[in-house]
Amino acid sequence: MIHDGKSRKLPFDPVEAVEHLKASDAKLGALIERAGPFTLKLDALGSPFESLLESILYQQLHGKAAATIHRRVREYFGGDPAPRLLIDTPDEVLRAAGVSGNKIKAMKDLAAKTLDGTVPTHAAIGKMTDAEIVERLTAVRGIGPWTVEMLLIFRMGRPDVFPVTDYGVRKGFALTFQRVPKTRALAAEELPKPEVLLKRGKRWTPFRSVASWYLWRACDLAKGAAPSGRSKVE
Repeated sequence: MIHDGKSRKLPFDPVEAVEHLKASDAKLGALIERAGPFTLKLDALGSPFESLLESILYQQLHGKAAATIHRRVREYFGGDPAPRLLIDTPDEVLRAAGVSGNKIKAMKDLAAKTLDGTVPTHAAIGKMTDAEIVERLTAVRGIGPWTVEMLLIFRMGRPDVFPVTDYGVRKGFALTFQRVPKTRALAAEELPKPEVLLKRGKRWTPFRSVASWYLWRACDLAKGAAPSGRSKVE
Protein backbone atom coordinates (compact mmCIF):
# COMPACT_ATOMS: atom_id res chain seq x y z
CA MET A 1 0.00 0.00 0.00
CA ILE A 2 1.16 3.49 -0.78
CA HIS A 3 2.00 5.94 1.96
CA ASP A 4 1.48 9.57 1.04
CA GLY A 5 4.33 10.90 3.15
CA LYS A 6 1.95 12.91 5.35
CA SER A 7 1.46 12.13 9.02
CA ARG A 8 -2.14 11.28 9.83
CA LYS A 9 -3.26 11.15 13.42
CA LEU A 10 -4.68 7.88 14.68
CA PRO A 11 -8.35 8.09 15.67
CA PHE A 12 -7.56 6.64 19.10
CA ASP A 13 -4.98 7.22 21.84
CA PRO A 14 -2.08 4.80 21.24
CA VAL A 15 -0.71 5.31 24.75
CA GLU A 16 -4.06 4.32 26.26
CA ALA A 17 -4.19 1.31 23.93
CA VAL A 18 -0.74 0.03 24.88
CA GLU A 19 -1.36 0.52 28.59
CA HIS A 20 -4.66 -1.37 28.32
CA LEU A 21 -2.99 -4.30 26.56
CA LYS A 22 -0.12 -4.48 29.06
CA ALA A 23 -2.54 -4.40 31.99
CA SER A 24 -4.87 -7.01 30.51
CA ASP A 25 -2.31 -9.60 29.39
CA ALA A 26 1.11 -10.12 30.98
CA LYS A 27 2.50 -12.20 28.11
CA LEU A 28 1.42 -9.68 25.51
CA GLY A 29 2.85 -7.00 27.79
CA ALA A 30 6.22 -8.76 27.71
CA LEU A 31 6.11 -8.75 23.89
CA ILE A 32 5.27 -5.04 23.93
CA GLU A 33 8.28 -4.35 26.15
CA ARG A 34 10.57 -6.26 23.75
CA ALA A 35 9.11 -4.74 20.58
CA GLY A 36 9.10 -1.14 21.77
CA PRO A 37 6.73 1.75 21.04
CA PHE A 38 3.65 1.45 18.88
CA THR A 39 4.63 3.27 15.68
CA LEU A 40 1.89 2.43 13.19
CA LYS A 41 1.77 4.92 10.32
CA LEU A 42 -1.46 5.04 8.38
CA ASP A 43 -1.40 4.49 4.62
CA ALA A 44 -2.85 7.03 2.24
CA LEU A 45 -6.60 7.29 2.72
CA GLY A 46 -8.32 7.48 -0.62
CA SER A 47 -11.95 6.70 -1.32
CA PRO A 48 -13.04 3.09 -0.74
CA PHE A 49 -13.09 2.68 -4.52
CA GLU A 50 -9.50 3.90 -4.90
CA SER A 51 -8.24 1.87 -1.94
CA LEU A 52 -9.85 -1.36 -3.11
CA LEU A 53 -8.74 -0.81 -6.70
CA GLU A 54 -5.17 -0.71 -5.47
CA SER A 55 -5.74 -3.77 -3.27
CA ILE A 56 -7.05 -5.77 -6.24
CA LEU A 57 -4.03 -4.83 -8.36
CA TYR A 58 -1.63 -5.86 -5.59
CA GLN A 59 -3.26 -9.23 -4.83
CA GLN A 60 -1.00 -12.28 -5.23
CA LEU A 61 1.88 -10.26 -6.66
CA HIS A 62 5.23 -9.18 -5.27
CA GLY A 63 5.31 -5.52 -4.40
CA LYS A 64 7.56 -4.38 -7.26
CA ALA A 65 5.55 -6.15 -9.97
CA ALA A 66 2.27 -4.90 -8.52
CA ALA A 67 3.59 -1.35 -8.25
CA THR A 68 4.61 -1.42 -11.93
CA ILE A 69 1.15 -2.54 -13.03
CA HIS A 70 -0.52 -0.01 -10.73
CA ARG A 71 1.67 2.75 -12.17
CA ARG A 72 0.81 1.74 -15.77
CA VAL A 73 -2.91 1.81 -15.01
CA ARG A 74 -2.70 5.22 -13.37
CA GLU A 75 -0.56 6.59 -16.21
CA TYR A 76 -3.12 5.46 -18.77
CA PHE A 77 -5.98 7.16 -16.91
CA GLY A 78 -3.97 10.12 -15.64
CA GLY A 79 -4.59 9.01 -12.04
CA ASP A 80 -7.18 6.72 -10.53
CA PRO A 81 -10.01 6.23 -13.03
CA ALA A 82 -13.59 7.15 -12.27
CA PRO A 83 -15.80 4.07 -11.89
CA ARG A 84 -17.80 4.69 -15.08
CA LEU A 85 -14.64 5.27 -17.11
CA LEU A 86 -13.15 2.03 -15.79
CA ILE A 87 -16.26 0.07 -16.78
CA ASP A 88 -16.16 1.56 -20.29
CA THR A 89 -12.45 0.81 -20.77
CA PRO A 90 -11.82 -2.15 -23.11
CA ASP A 91 -10.34 -5.17 -21.34
CA GLU A 92 -7.50 -5.21 -23.88
CA VAL A 93 -6.24 -1.87 -22.58
CA LEU A 94 -6.00 -3.21 -19.03
CA ARG A 95 -4.42 -6.46 -20.18
CA ALA A 96 -1.77 -4.43 -21.99
CA ALA A 97 -0.92 -2.83 -18.64
CA GLY A 98 -0.39 -6.30 -17.16
CA VAL A 99 -3.75 -6.78 -15.41
CA SER A 100 -4.98 -10.37 -15.42
CA GLY A 101 -8.42 -11.34 -16.67
CA ASN A 102 -9.71 -12.17 -13.18
CA LYS A 103 -8.50 -8.85 -11.83
CA ILE A 104 -10.16 -6.97 -14.67
CA LYS A 105 -13.46 -8.62 -13.72
CA ALA A 106 -12.88 -7.72 -10.08
CA MET A 107 -11.99 -4.10 -10.93
CA LYS A 108 -15.09 -3.65 -13.07
CA ASP A 109 -17.30 -5.26 -10.42
CA LEU A 110 -15.81 -2.84 -7.90
CA ALA A 111 -16.66 0.05 -10.23
CA ALA A 112 -20.21 -1.20 -10.77
CA LYS A 113 -20.81 -1.68 -7.04
CA THR A 114 -19.43 1.79 -6.39
CA LEU A 115 -21.91 3.26 -8.86
CA ASP A 116 -24.86 1.35 -7.39
CA GLY A 117 -23.93 2.39 -3.83
CA THR A 118 -22.84 -0.99 -2.48
CA VAL A 119 -19.34 0.40 -1.99
CA PRO A 120 -19.80 3.49 0.22
CA THR A 121 -18.37 6.92 -0.40
CA HIS A 122 -15.44 8.31 1.55
CA ALA A 123 -17.81 10.34 3.72
CA ALA A 124 -20.19 7.45 4.36
CA ILE A 125 -17.65 4.80 5.28
CA GLY A 126 -16.33 6.80 8.21
CA LYS A 127 -19.76 6.60 9.86
CA MET A 128 -20.06 2.83 9.46
CA THR A 129 -19.14 0.11 11.94
CA ASP A 130 -16.34 -2.33 11.17
CA ALA A 131 -18.86 -5.14 10.62
CA GLU A 132 -20.92 -3.01 8.22
CA ILE A 133 -17.81 -2.13 6.22
CA VAL A 134 -16.75 -5.79 5.97
CA GLU A 135 -20.24 -6.81 4.85
CA ARG A 136 -20.47 -4.12 2.19
CA LEU A 137 -16.98 -4.38 0.75
CA THR A 138 -16.80 -8.18 0.62
CA ALA A 139 -19.76 -8.04 -1.78
CA VAL A 140 -17.18 -7.02 -4.41
CA ARG A 141 -15.70 -9.80 -6.53
CA GLY A 142 -12.20 -10.71 -5.32
CA ILE A 143 -12.45 -8.79 -2.03
CA GLY A 144 -12.39 -11.00 1.06
CA PRO A 145 -12.50 -10.19 4.77
CA TRP A 146 -8.69 -10.06 5.06
CA THR A 147 -8.42 -7.29 2.46
CA VAL A 148 -11.07 -5.25 4.25
CA GLU A 149 -9.41 -5.85 7.63
CA MET A 150 -6.13 -4.47 6.24
CA LEU A 151 -7.99 -1.39 4.99
CA LEU A 152 -9.60 -0.92 8.41
CA ILE A 153 -6.25 -1.14 10.23
CA PHE A 154 -3.74 0.43 7.87
CA ARG A 155 -5.86 3.06 6.12
CA MET A 156 -8.68 3.91 8.53
CA GLY A 157 -6.89 3.28 11.83
CA ARG A 158 -9.80 1.38 13.36
CA PRO A 159 -8.64 0.23 16.83
CA ASP A 160 -10.41 -3.10 17.36
CA VAL A 161 -9.82 -5.17 14.22
CA PHE A 162 -8.46 -8.70 14.70
CA PRO A 163 -7.43 -10.46 11.44
CA VAL A 164 -7.33 -13.98 12.90
CA THR A 165 -6.84 -15.66 9.51
CA ASP A 166 -3.65 -13.68 8.78
CA TYR A 167 -0.53 -15.87 8.73
CA GLY A 168 1.63 -13.29 10.49
CA VAL A 169 -0.89 -12.66 13.26
CA ARG A 170 -1.29 -16.41 13.83
CA LYS A 171 2.46 -17.03 13.79
CA GLY A 172 3.07 -14.05 16.09
CA PHE A 173 0.48 -15.49 18.47
CA ALA A 174 2.22 -18.87 18.37
CA LEU A 175 5.61 -17.26 19.03
CA THR A 176 4.21 -15.26 21.95
CA PHE A 177 1.89 -17.73 23.63
CA GLN A 178 3.03 -21.19 22.48
CA ARG A 179 6.32 -23.09 22.25
CA VAL A 180 7.16 -23.06 18.55
CA PRO A 181 10.41 -22.77 16.53
CA LYS A 182 11.35 -19.15 15.84
CA THR A 183 13.60 -19.74 12.85
CA ARG A 184 11.35 -21.39 10.27
CA ALA A 185 7.98 -20.92 8.62
CA LEU A 186 5.13 -22.80 10.24
CA ALA A 187 2.81 -25.04 8.27
CA ALA A 188 -0.89 -24.27 8.38
CA GLU A 189 -1.58 -27.18 10.71
CA GLU A 190 1.00 -25.84 13.19
CA LEU A 191 -0.66 -22.45 13.49
CA PRO A 192 -3.20 -21.78 16.24
CA LYS A 193 -6.83 -21.87 15.11
CA PRO A 194 -8.69 -18.56 14.73
CA GLU A 195 -11.00 -19.50 17.62
CA VAL A 196 -7.96 -19.80 19.91
CA LEU A 197 -6.91 -16.26 19.00
CA LEU A 198 -10.45 -14.94 19.43
CA LYS A 199 -10.73 -16.46 22.90
CA ARG A 200 -7.50 -14.83 24.14
CA GLY A 201 -8.24 -11.66 22.23
CA LYS A 202 -11.38 -10.95 24.24
CA ARG A 203 -9.19 -9.40 26.92
CA TRP A 204 -7.54 -7.08 24.36
CA THR A 205 -10.77 -5.38 23.26
CA PRO A 206 -11.19 -2.53 22.30
CA PHE A 207 -7.61 -2.40 20.98
CA ARG A 208 -7.15 -5.65 19.08
CA SER A 209 -5.69 -3.80 16.07
CA VAL A 210 -2.81 -2.70 18.30
CA ALA A 211 -2.42 -6.23 19.64
CA SER A 212 -2.30 -7.50 16.04
CA TRP A 213 0.42 -4.98 15.21
CA TYR A 214 2.49 -6.35 18.08
CA LEU A 215 1.90 -9.93 16.93
CA TRP A 216 3.33 -8.91 13.53
CA ARG A 217 6.26 -7.40 15.43
CA ALA A 218 6.82 -10.79 17.13
CA CYS A 219 7.52 -12.18 13.67
CA ASP A 220 9.99 -9.35 13.01
CA LEU A 221 11.77 -10.07 16.29
CA ALA A 222 12.00 -13.78 15.49
CA LYS A 223 13.69 -12.92 12.19
CA GLY A 224 15.94 -10.33 13.81
CA ALA A 225 14.34 -7.57 11.73
CA ALA A 226 13.71 -4.07 13.00
CA PRO A 227 10.03 -3.09 13.11
CA SER A 228 9.15 -0.80 10.20
CA GLY A 229 6.15 0.77 11.88
CA ARG A 230 3.73 -0.22 9.16
CA SER A 231 4.67 -3.50 7.46
CA LYS A 232 2.69 -6.68 7.92
CA VAL A 233 3.37 -10.34 7.31
CA GLU A 234 1.06 -11.84 4.73
